[in-house]
Amino acid sequence: MKLSQQYVAFSTILTKEFLRFIRIWIQTVLPAAITTGLYFIIFGNLIGSQLSDIGGLTYMEYIVPGIILMAIINNSYANVVSSFYGAKFQRHVEEMLISPMPNYLIVLGYAVGGMARGLVVGLAVAAVSLIFAEPQLHHLLVTLYVVLMTSLLFALGGFVNAVYAKSFDDISIIPTFVLTPLTYLGGIFYSIDMLPQFWQNASLINPILYMINAMRYGMLGVSDIEISVALLIITGFVVALYLFCLYLLNKGVGIRT
Repeated sequence: MKLSQQYVAFSTILTKEFLRFIRIWIQTVLPAAITTGLYFIIFGNLIGSQLSDIGGLTYMEYIVPGIILMAIINNSYANVVSSFYGAKFQRHVEEMLISPMPNYLIVLGYAVGGMARGLVVGLAVAAVSLIFAEPQLHHLLVTLYVVLMTSLLFALGGFVNAVYAKSFDDISIIPTFVLTPLTYLGGIFYSIDMLPQFWQNASLINPILYMINAMRYGMLGVSDIEISVALLIITGFVVALYLFCLYLLNKGVGIRT
């Protein structure tokens, strides 16, 4: 395919994915904003007002980056897993696979579509957070990099889940039993310095810990871990997962079998 044709193919998938979730914004964007408001009221205001500052920040300020990133993670993942599995279930994914469109464009189209939903919801959650805490942004480029790469990473994760899923029940297993526990144990509501040494060390194997701390460094200027290590790990996961998605699609895993 010519470059111009590849652009048309990519933008077509991206537009379809964007319109898919924005058309039902009451189900995709609004619930995240409401849930965030509840987090801020319950954890930030009611419970947080009884806690001492963390790293010179109020508890409410401390949890803002993690809650924004949690919304981005969940929505980037959910958009791709439901959309690509839906394409498999309705068998219109086969039309894409027999078209001249390269597989890497199919993966990118769905992944960037997932990123779009994650970023839209992230902006909505950030807007809600302004009601409860003063905005802070210490490192703009780090924040943008973490937001973009994290949303891309979990959009690719949703693609992998969709490839292996054999029923609608399968697309909720990973979010329920893997994604949610890792997200909550990734330090959204606490610093790992507050944990016993054993659990501090155990937390270091949780990849989401690095994303949340990198986001916290970008917005608040504080982090429990070295920021260069966090950015390197995030980048490594994105490259590895993209190559794995491409491998699955080239092999036809979950599609030809």
